[in-house]
Amino acid sequence: MASDRVASPQSGSRQSSSSLSSSPMSARMQSLHVDSVQRWMEDLRHMTEVECMCVLQAKPIGVEEDAQQGELIVGGAGGGAGGDHVARNNLQTLLRRALVVSTELGKMFQRLEKGRWQRVHSTAVRADCHVRSLVHEYSAARGTPPDMQKYEKSLLEKCLELTNITERCLHTDDEFFLKSMREAIHEILTDVSDSFSNMIDMALANEIRLLIKQIDSSDSVHTIGSAISNLLSLTQDGPQLCSIIAKEGAVVVLFKICRQDRFRDLYAHALRTVASICCVEEGIEQLDKVDGILCLADILTEDGSVEAARAEAAAVVAQITSPHHASTQHLASFLESMHDIVTALIKLCESASCGEVFLLASAALANITFFDSMACEILLQLGAIRILLQACRDRQRVDTPYSKDQVVTILANLSILEQCAPEVLQDQGIERLLLLLGEKPTSPSPSEGAACERVQQKAAVTLARLSRDPDVAQIAIQLKAVPRLIELCRSPTERNNSDSVLVACLAALRRLAAGCPDSIEANDHQQLIKPRLVDSFLLCSNMEESFV
Repeated sequence: MASDRVASPQSGSRQSSSSLSSSPMSARMQSLHVDSVQRWMEDLRHMTEVECMCVLQAKPIGVEEDAQQGELIVGGAGGGAGGDHVARNNLQTLLRRALVVSTELGKMFQRLEKGRWQRVHSTAVRADCHVRSLVHEYSAARGTPPDMQKYEKSLLEKCLELTNITERCLHTDDEFFLKSMREAIHEILTDVSDSFSNMIDMALANEIRLLIKQIDSSDSVHTIGSAISNLLSLTQDGPQLCSIIAKEGAVVVLFKICRQDRFRDLYAHALRTVASICCVEEGIEQLDKVDGILCLADILTEDGSVEAARAEAAAVVAQITSPHHASTQHLASFLESMHDIVTALIKLCESASCGEVFLLASAALANITFFDSMACEILLQLGAIRILLQACRDRQRVDTPYSKDQVVTILANLSILEQCAPEVLQDQGIERLLLLLGEKPTSPSPSEGAACERVQQKAAVTLARLSRDPDVAQIAIQLKAVPRLIELCRSPTERNNSDSVLVACLAALRRLAAGCPDSIEANDHQQLIKPRLVDSFLLCSNMEESFV
């Protein structure tokens, strides 16, 4: 998955195990799935068309009378494969054209602040041409919905006003006049930006509404699958678009698909889209209203469910249980099905055929262990520690720092319970924790580096918590945990210059020293154990202040 769609504790996307997740108009447009050269060439084509239209007083060139030739046409609800391809292309064309306009408006703000009046006016002319081109083509292709007409009329009037007022500024050097004009232009430009954003949101909502209607009314698996693909593609363009999709009822319709056996082959595809939409609160609210959690529990626990569908159901669970969500109202209904869901997820971890499936299931479990201690007790009863530690030895399932991050998160939360320590010892968990303390990135990727830091930090936290048990502390010392913790404290490169890893390692070291003082050499004890924690932290992070 290319986008931030699986939210998990201190995590990123499906690839980076971080959460899901997300912004003004320009940020929305950044995932158009084309390489940079192709993107530049397509943008250049639109710019060229607009300049031609400007010369010909905004009359389109080479547009056939048949409405289906319009560039911004979106295929109707009953279209076949060709219509679905047109729909996907034209939705992205709408986004791309909107990006061009928003970019021009952004340039105007910058040039206005610098008082570059010639460029302000030329940019205003280009923006006006772009807006008129987009409005004309969309209206010709689809017909403007009544609620959009007032925004179109107001937007076109303000664009014309912006062009006229910036032209007046070219013919004077009066600083007082230009200063007053700058304020007036800034106000008009702000209005233009807001109106344009509202108009684009309405246009996108209109197209999304048609896609949702297509999913809801069609009996064709192919047609529904194509429409779901278009929705999924749109969810990759940021949270603002996900909010529009959610408000138009996409989650409701997708769960309707997931409750019909005849569409069983579409479950995974539909749930992947639901997970992406649920990066925003509106998506989660819609899921709660249609008892989506019960549907997820059914798919996860049903014997006939294929692994792909269960994996995507786990992705939705991971998304809606993310600690990053402000609202927790939906979790009340989740608690009713928690035992079944947790049981199904740990079984999925055990049977996962690949790393991605394991990542999704373990990310969901990691999130669940944060908000209810009962989940930790259930996991212990189900032998989760053995399953997770065995998975760490299987490169087919746990093959990235992101998966290890989920595993060690679960272990850290389970280690709060006293009965956890014996099971960790039984399954050689201390050895695994020491290996995790040595986790290092294999690439310069910032997300991978951050994941490795989280793995080291949580491994140290888990070790500190488990070391309350004297047997655990003794085993850890025998396995040379102390030298490794000291190395992490003293060597910034070993911990990737992470302060959070340093604090966790100091805490673990002090816990072991409390039970076995002789395991720490005098010099290390003097610097890392005896001072206050904050003083040892400052010493190791080279942040000591000099008052000389």
